[in-house]
Amino acid sequence: MKGIGTAGESGLHRALKFRYAGEGGRTEIPLKGYICDGVTEGGEYIEVQTGSFKPLRDKVEKLTEAGPVRIIHPIMVTKYLELFDTEGTLLSRRKSPRKGTPWDLFNVLVYAPDLPEIPGVTIELALVEVSEQRVRDGRGSWRRRGVSIAGRELLVHHGSIPLGSPGDYRYFVPFQRDETFTVRSLGDKTGIPPTLAGKTLYVLTRLSVTTRIGKKGHAWVYRLTGMENLEPGPLPIAASGP
Repeated sequence: MKGIGTAGESGLHRALKFRYAGEGGRTEIPLKGYICDGVTEGGEYIEVQTGSFKPLRDKVEKLTEAGPVRIIHPIMVTKYLELFDTEGTLLSRRKSPRKGTPWDLFNVLVYAPDLPEIPGVTIELALVEVSEQRVRDGRGSWRRRGVSIAGRELLVHHGSIPLGSPGDYRYFVPFQRDETFTVRSLGDKTGIPPTLAGKTLYVLTRLSVTTRIGKKGHAWVYRLTGMENLEPGPLPIAASGP
């Protein structure tokens, strides 16, 4: 059986798995040669993915042969960093200045940009508040000065953004239907870094939500594709609780 099962599973992954499987659902389901995170009482299969979507591509296509699949991807809108020593003593706790946004999805979807086109697949962004436990053990990366990440725990689930078809990704293009735009102008409009804006437009172009129509200087110019009647608006967030 392929899939992570419960080995090395973080508290965040576990909490989301049980939340989305729901009452009457089941978790850790052997299916099509894989281990699926869960299945709801209504028969929808649940996959929680906190990292790159690339490992999901073949698995999800197999799972959809059995029923609809909902991929849950957490967006950490608030993160608290808890530093421990190797004895488990809490040394400090602080709020991270980094705030996640729905556009962070494209950092992971860029590795499997056709996932939204698979019939029966919904990607749902879980807007969460988490605590991240770190240990000063000298084994972590040089960027963290040897501090290791020990795990993440769910504190609050603030809501979710379901994306059920390529057309739903129109919400990530905050321009009017007659406007043209570039990677830079998308970044300026949304406040995301240029690298992330580039990944976003790469995925949206693969999904035929946007189209390259030429160049302005060295920059590609884009416009909407076949969705001229859908005006931009706020992302549809379904509220939830802790």
